[in-house]
Amino acid sequence: MKLEVDIRARFIDDRTDSANVIAEIPGRTKPAEVVMIGAHFDSWHGGTGATDNAAGSAVMIEVMRILKALNLPIDRTVRMGLWSGEEQGLFGSRAYVTQHFADRADMRLKPEHARFSGYFNVDNGTGRIRGIYLQGNDRMRPIVEEWFKPFADLGAGSISIRNTGGTDHQNFDAVGLPGFQFIQDPIEYDSRTHHSNMDVYDRIQAGDLRQMAAIVASFVYNAAPRPDLLPRKPLPSAPAPAGGRGGSN
Repeated sequence: MKLEVDIRARFIDDRTDSANVIAEIPGRTKPAEVVMIGAHFDSWHGGTGATDNAAGSAVMIEVMRILKALNLPIDRTVRMGLWSGEEQGLFGSRAYVTQHFADRADMRLKPEHARFSGYFNVDNGTGRIRGIYLQGNDRMRPIVEEWFKPFADLGAGSISIRNTGGTDHQNFDAVGLPGFQFIQDPIEYDSRTHHSNMDVYDRIQAGDLRQMAAIVASFVYNAAPRPDLLPRKPLPSAPAPAGGRGGSN
């Protein structure tokens, strides 16, 4: 018996546009001010993208469902962004930030920049939340310490001052907005599933996703009614023009 297979592959380069998914629950008393959550929903080609990052996207959808089902009074608008183009260079969230808040190339702030409170991101696999990276914003430390207290028995509460990269919170941070990524259990992420053909549904830990959704929903609900917007780092400067000199002597 002889079997022949004719396999042909081609690059589809005539359609380069992509789209973000945006949803929101309008605030009751301060609808122009926004607390934002997000994750990227595009995936690498090796598997189906279950842990990178269907897990994060599912968590954020569940957060919105929780808030909607509880029908709690929320002062600020809660907005969810599920980003495309993350794997190619954080393109989806960067386009959104540029359109709504500021272009990092010139740092000309749009009106929405002043009304934005903060952004919380999940994009490190299926493992439960253990803490948060502050991106150098130490003024956030006492705030998140308080927010984590109800979840101490779930193993959450570690706070790192350092930056962490590789995902969409960076685009918010780059224009001076509070943007944060949670610290998560690795759960095979770097050793097995990340950008591999093993990134499939059976690698998902359902209980961990429920823990994540509860914590993110709580963070959102704490941020939405607080009297002030979340504290910010100093506004970054626009980069020097190409071929020019930055600063002065």
